[in-house]
Amino acid sequence: MMDGASDPHALESRLISTGAERLALLGKHAEALMAGYARDEVPLAGLSKTALNRLLAARILWRPDEQGGVKLAPKVRELIAEMLADETRRHVNADVAETLELLRSLVQSYRKAREAGEYWRQEQQLLRLRQEVDDLNGRFADAIDSLWRRLNSDFGFVSHLGDKIRENERAQKQIVRLLDGLELIDFTELIELVGGDGALRKLLVSGLQQQLTQHYTSLREVQRRMIELLARFRQQQSRSRLVAGMAAFLREHPGFAPGNYARRSEVPTLVNRAAPLIAAGAAALDHDSDPRVLTDLLHGLPRPVSRPEPVTAAGVAALQENTLVATRHQALKEDVERFYLSVVDRGGEPLSALEYLQEGEFEWGEEIWLFQVIAEHQGLPRGEQRAFRLRQQETQASPFNHLRLIHDVIIQLSWGGGSETPQAVRREAR
Repeated sequence: MMDGASDPHALESRLISTGAERLALLGKHAEALMAGYARDEVPLAGLSKTALNRLLAARILWRPDEQGGVKLAPKVRELIAEMLADETRRHVNADVAETLELLRSLVQSYRKAREAGEYWRQEQQLLRLRQEVDDLNGRFADAIDSLWRRLNSDFGFVSHLGDKIRENERAQKQIVRLLDGLELIDFTELIELVGGDGALRKLLVSGLQQQLTQHYTSLREVQRRMIELLARFRQQQSRSRLVAGMAAFLREHPGFAPGNYARRSEVPTLVNRAAPLIAAGAAALDHDSDPRVLTDLLHGLPRPVSRPEPVTAAGVAALQENTLVATRHQALKEDVERFYLSVVDRGGEPLSALEYLQEGEFEWGEEIWLFQVIAEHQGLPRGEQRAFRLRQQETQASPFNHLRLIHDVIIQLSWGGGSETPQAVRREAR
């Protein structure tokens, strides 16, 4: 028989009732607690002795020493600062190492409960794992949100360069701490830890990795915003220093008046920032002395020496290869032309390209021969194309592929397209 200490339903109900009672205390004495948050101590004028004892027992208030007053507990103060987004008192600490150690312990307890067949305990451990993962993601999100709020408040609206530098260092240190915390999460270790369990893998691998990707993206946006604000502040600082220096100079020299620097022969270095201009010059051919001087200058110019490019063995080999390719292509073209002339000589009877290739004992491959026969027909003028009829013997590659494979090409003379005779066609082809 299960006693009350080990009954899960009794534990859950007692936990809910105790939590509801503590939350009711927070709501009932909200004004006194907020007054203690705004001040150093909680005012006891509005609290009875019974209420004070209940708040102390619930660890909502605490007394540091006997002589001092009553203050808010650190967790309660942190909770109020979190709800109010009070960046001056808000403290976010993503303790990743402790959370990871707790996750390892919960996974081991989950496995033991599954092996023992304790399904209720297994569900409870899985629920705690979800809560811890959510808390970890929430702490990272709160820390990034706190940093973002500080960039748009203290960091972005300070009036002195020293404050800006201090805020920059503080923000940089917090970013480094967050990045160090994110690097502690080793997914290789988590994959080995969860094994083949689908629920754990979805929770501790895929889901957590997606959340960490969002955190890294948010941190990159925070860094970009911080760099933008720092560059803008430096620009404003340089302008303000220039104006302040000019104002101080005018106070020391009340009668100062800017001069016309464009008409001065010696321009100060501070003002003379433009690059010197090279004046354009041209020969005055209407002067009698200038053509003679120009002639002497032209005669004195060195003559360009043309240096022939050296011929290397690689260049000779490439030239020979190009010549060989051009020769073979010309020979193939001539053989195809003789094939067309053979069609004309046969009186227009159909002639197979492959049969002609085999009978002639040419060294060309069947594929390149058929390609050249089709290309030669397409390259003929319109009138000569109508004189020949090209028929391709082709099949479909497969029932699922509409690609057509050409096996042979048959050429014959077409007598219906015009009044050309075989002699005229042969004369045109020649």
